[in-house]
Amino acid sequence: MATTTLIGALLVAAGLIYMALAAIFRGRMTDPHASANDPAGRTLEPRRRGMGFLGLKANWPGLLIAAIGVILLLIPAVPS
Repeated sequence: MATTTLIGALLVAAGLIYMALAAIFRGRMTDPHASANDPAGRTLEPRRRGMGFLGLKANWPGLLIAAIGVILLLIPAVPS
């Protein structure tokens, strides 16, 4: 029972860390060091990131890992 809880907690933490790192490293791909004099920044990418990095499409692996961890955490709570 303690092993299941420990593995579940580790999977939840790993899922959250995966989603956070995916959002951090999904930045601008072209010319990240654009000069302040060039307002367009020589790229067609928008200046700010949209809310797309919070979507299900980008985060499904992390959500799956966290969901498996939650299921493992709930197993000891289920009466036999």
